[in-house]
This record gives sequence, structure tokens and C-alpha cells, in this order.
Amino acid sequence: MLTTRMRRLACVSLVAVLAACGSAPVGPGFYRVERGDTLSKIARDNRQPVQNIVRWNNLSNPDSIEVGQVLRVAPPAGTATASTGSTRARSGAAVEPRATPAETAPAAPANAPPISLVWPAAGTVIHRFDGKNSKGIDIADSAGTPVVAAAAGTVVYAGNGLRGYGNLLIIKHNADYLTAYAHNRALLVKEGQTVQQGQKIAEMGDSDNDRVMLHFELRYDGRSIDPSRSLPPR
Repeated sequence: MLTTRMRRLACVSLVAVLAACGSAPVGPGFYRVERGDTLSKIARDNRQPVQNIVRWNNLSNPDSIEVGQVLRVAPPAGTATASTGSTRARSGAAVEPRATPAETAPAAPANAPPISLVWPAAGTVIHRFDGKNSKGIDIADSAGTPVVAAAAGTVVYAGNGLRGYGNLLIIKHNADYLTAYAHNRALLVKEGQTVQQGQKIAEMGDSDNDRVMLHFELRYDGRSIDPSRSLPPR
């Protein structure tokens, strides 16, 4: 399996790809973080104090916003706004496409529409999502085990250009959700291809890894969430 350091480095590239894939327009009162943004810049552009943005989005660390992350920049209905005083939050660091280093294991946001997934492969779950070192789940089985699409969607990435993920597929399911399938032995679908839920899309392997397994991730608005919450019991 990948070392923790390698996994974190690999997440840098994957976050950038997922953020680019998840660039659908956001609704009024929300903003999608772009490369080079800082929290203070976002607050200034939306005429809000930084502490309002921090509070509305439950940000434990103002420096940890990610490219592709969607932030609320207008007050929720019935919510009072903070005065436009100064804030001591360290909000001036430029945003880079990286994984959140101290992120606690997040569930899907409260306003996230549900998505029903099927298990992407047979096998034993050897690592579960924790939101820190593991941005998804790892399923181990024999080489060549079928890997299937967890939900219907469109293939937006098929290749091996992301270090630490081997032969990787990313499927966009709607404006909100993406899934990623890593370390495959073979990819059976191409970018731009529409796939159905349960359709075989790859074969399990050990590309860019030291054992045969599937690394599976679920992203909502560019942020990793626990896929097991959307999978049936096993």
C-alpha cells in the first residue's frame, strides 16, 4: 500500500483534477474557490467580514480552503451577520490545490442531495475513510477482479498521469458528485464515455501500488466524503 506521505502527495494532483471536473455553476449566495484565492479576498469581494465566512461554513482553519470547494458567502435566512471589524484569522495564505491537512472526517454536508451507490468491486475493505490520510476506501481482492461504476455518469478522466494513483478513472455523476477508481490493472472505458451503474469499467490491479486493490473515492462539490455512507451494507 502507499505510504502516508505518498498518499498525501497524490491527493494534491487528484484534488486539482476533481476540482476542474466539478466546476459547475453554484447557486446565489455561494462561491466556488479558485486557484490563488484567499479567504480574505473572497470575503472582501463579497463584502463580508472574514469571520462571517468562517462561521457560515464551519471552517476550523481559515487557511484550509481548497480549490473547487463551495463556500457560502451570503447569510443563511434568519442569520445575523457579524460586524465588519478586524479578524485575527490567518486568512492571507494563497490557496493551492491540496488536500486539507488537518481535516476531520466529514460526512456529506447537510444540504447535500443523496446519491445511491453500488459497491465498485468485490473484496475486503482494508482501509476506511478518515478524511485525513485516507480520502476514500481501499478494497482488496485478486488481480482482474471487475471494477464497476458505482453510479451512472460520464467518464471525465481515464489515464495514469496522477502519481500515486496508477491507472485511474474519474466519473462525474451530476453537478455535485464525482467518484474515483485507482490502481486498476486495465481501464475499459474512455474519457467522454457514458456509463451505467454497475457497468464494468476496469479490472483491479496494483498499478502504482504494492498490492492488488481498488482505491475508491467519493467527492461532493470537490470535497472528499465518506463513500460508505452512500453504499449499501456489506
